[in-house]
Amino acid sequence: MPGTIYGKSDFEADKAAEQLRNSMKGLGTDEEIIVAILADHSNEQRQEIATTYKQAYGKDLIDDLKDELGGDFEEVCLAMMATPRVFDARQINKAISGAGTDESTIVEIMCTRSNEEIEEIKQAYKEEFENELEEDLVGDTSGYFQRLMVSLCAGGRETSEWADEEKAAEDAKKFYEAGEERWGTDEAEMNAVLCLRSRVQLLETIKLFEQMTEKTMEESVEDECSGNLKKGYLAILRCAKSMPHYFARRVKECLEGLGTEDNDLIRIIVSRSEIDLQDVKEAFEEMYEKSLLDSVSDECSGDYKRMLCSIINPYQTQY
Repeated sequence: MPGTIYGKSDFEADKAAEQLRNSMKGLGTDEEIIVAILADHSNEQRQEIATTYKQAYGKDLIDDLKDELGGDFEEVCLAMMATPRVFDARQINKAISGAGTDESTIVEIMCTRSNEEIEEIKQAYKEEFENELEEDLVGDTSGYFQRLMVSLCAGGRETSEWADEEKAAEDAKKFYEAGEERWGTDEAEMNAVLCLRSRVQLLETIKLFEQMTEKTMEESVEDECSGNLKKGYLAILRCAKSMPHYFARRVKECLEGLGTEDNDLIRIIVSRSEIDLQDVKEAFEEMYEKSLLDSVSDECSGDYKRMLCSIINPYQTQY
């Protein structure tokens, strides 16, 4: 699945570091150069630029960006300078810090990362915050949503690349009996199906469930679950069906209503930029009959808009 940022083939870390230094030297800042360089290099190349910057100028590039920039433009630049799993860990910590919990962010990250990525997030979280990710999630959640988080934190999803039809039929029956067929809902059984099976296996279960019940598993979750647990289960099912469509829906949620959910928008655009943002763009246009580029451009402004649009479409210049 293609991203939109691939990095420069003629990469020169020292040249990029020098350009960034010059853009922030003296009076004023040349934000256009910062946009051009950060959006034109892969995350791995940005890490090398940061190292070269420190070696050449005896200053930390992140600190200089913080000193020179502000608002959402600063936030998107800092997001681009963090390694992916460190960024995930920081976003989860932000979601559970302070008053209230941002469950949508936690669901998005924990439900869409691979087993290996979950392990890397746990390690990054421990290094950054000197706490165990699972302990902090348990401390900030409750009930069956808490159990869902613990299950996902274990990073034990099956990884087989083909589906076992017999097992899928059993799971579809279990899922039906846990929800539709009983008084009340057996969330533990639903949890086991959704958190343990590979995405390929889940797809087969989704298909057989629909054949058996003439109802989608998403509809069943809508009817049988509520609140954050419902959000989590729906995220797992939607990701199994199509990760790009899941993220297109998340972007739409960020852009709807009064004001823009900028933290979420930044996270999605930056985190998918080297993975599947091209596919997310196509899914967005298919679902909402408007391009992602135009939608973001309508909601954002200034250098912040220029950066997001440069990530979404590196070859577009009019923004």
